[in-house]
Amino acid sequence: MTETATASASASASATTRPHVPLWSRSWARIAGGFLLPVLIVAAWQAVTVTGLVPPYRLPGPWSVVEAGIDLAERGELWLNIAISVQRVFIGFAVGSIIALAFSAIVGLSRIGGVLFAPTLVALRAVPSLAWVPLLILWLQVGEESKITLIAIGAFFPVYTTVADALRHVNPQLVEAGRSFGLRGWSLFRTVQLPAVVPSVVSGLRLALAQAWLFLVAAELLGASMGLGWMLNDSQQTGRVDRILLAIVLLALLGTLTNAMLVLFEKAVLKRWM
Repeated sequence: MTETATASASASASATTRPHVPLWSRSWARIAGGFLLPVLIVAAWQAVTVTGLVPPYRLPGPWSVVEAGIDLAERGELWLNIAISVQRVFIGFAVGSIIALAFSAIVGLSRIGGVLFAPTLVALRAVPSLAWVPLLILWLQVGEESKITLIAIGAFFPVYTTVADALRHVNPQLVEAGRSFGLRGWSLFRTVQLPAVVPSVVSGLRLALAQAWLFLVAAELLGASMGLGWMLNDSQQTGRVDRILLAIVLLALLGTLTNAMLVLFEKAVLKRWM
């Protein structure tokens, strides 16, 4: 009896000490909650089109958009446009992020670099994306170079702003402690400053990727013959609202998918550094 009572008491104690996981912190609840609003939007969309509240030439039904996608996919145009856009985004994102990391290190780690570069970069950040298009077309012509350059400009500033600011605000006591152990230059940066700004680097990359998709549309709306942005412009000129909606949905899905890839990258990096 004593052993049974002890085991029962232990089981009760472990049950009471087991942490309670809130409903919305569980994986299945978060996934289901994430799908809830899109499902409601599609249901409302279907309702207003079926009941005739909005005429089909202004807002085609969801199935009409799916049929437009199937038609383009069967002709091979859909996958080609998606592949071209994804390629442009990834190249522009990579180029812009690498250059941004270099400038953020110069500005964030050097007072001279901050004095020389920070004011000019702040001014350039205020320039709207479409303002770069005529200049890039004149300099680089209507080709891949101008489009990738515009996307790289869009990816540059989120990374630069986030990382440079994080480097400037690294705990000076940590830096001083590293110097007291004889760390200087690259060894100080690698051992003390870089681990302190890793979360900011990953956050800046996520913002840069989202900005790259925005600048992709600006790049492809003018002077492109392929891509999802071009499909938006071409569909507007031909009055194909179903294809316009298809391009918007695809841009949203691709943006979400690439952001999810960076979330996985963030978890791996933070697990390594933190």
